[in-house]
Amino acid sequence: MNVRHRRPATWFATAAVGVALITALAAPASAAPAPGDFSGVPERTSLSYTSLSTGVHVGTANENEARPGLSTVKLYLADHVLRHGDSSAEDRDLAARMIQVSDDWAASLLDSKYPGAIDAAAREYGLTATSRGSFWGDSYTSTADTVRFLDTKKRTDPGSPVLAWMTTALPVAADGTVQDWGTGRLAAATGTKWGWADDGSSVVASASIGDDFTVAANTYGGPATQSDDVLTALGAFDLATPSIVTAPSVPSLLDAILGIR
Repeated sequence: MNVRHRRPATWFATAAVGVALITALAAPASAAPAPGDFSGVPERTSLSYTSLSTGVHVGTANENEARPGLSTVKLYLADHVLRHGDSSAEDRDLAARMIQVSDDWAASLLDSKYPGAIDAAAREYGLTATSRGSFWGDSYTSTADTVRFLDTKKRTDPGSPVLAWMTTALPVAADGTVQDWGTGRLAAATGTKWGWADDGSSVVASASIGDDFTVAANTYGGPATQSDDVLTALGAFDLATPSIVTAPSVPSLLDAILGIR
């Protein structure tokens, strides 16, 4: 005769709760929402974005288009000067001014001293749409190139002064321009470099870094137009670093709850 031992009802209730807990904990952690499509961005704006943690890249159809680089090419110039220049304090100070207050005078001094810097950076980082013109102010680049450069710096040289200077950019540039548009308006942006044409409205650019991303925009239009395009495309997304939750071992947790030996 087989004798069956009945388990108390409380055991089944505990087991049910345990299984529910296992299901919740074993579910893969969902990453913070991220953009997947820029097809709605007007052609006047080129836009590129890369996530540092996932490597996912999203860009507009025209992200590789060579456009006026404006002051965003100062990022390439500063990086070359710091890494391949004469290591003088003067060079470093001029490079900092280029990034923090977008000082054209500082850029012209360094461009004259290192006329091959922008093209050298383009070769080093694989910036296929980037080239220097007759001087730094005539240079061209693409948003894809700018993001590629910044992404590489964040991954391989996170302590670069170039990145640090982006995070300490001043609200007003050397020429009196208020630096507050485009990618710099994104809530998760921690540092930005802006660029603009002499007339201030025919073409503008911005490039930003965050804890988990790099992003760049170039717009044939003014600051407000670029801000509208960037925030419409990216403003609704959580671009902060995704939290990573490690789930406990399901079999071991099940054993503990059910008392299996």
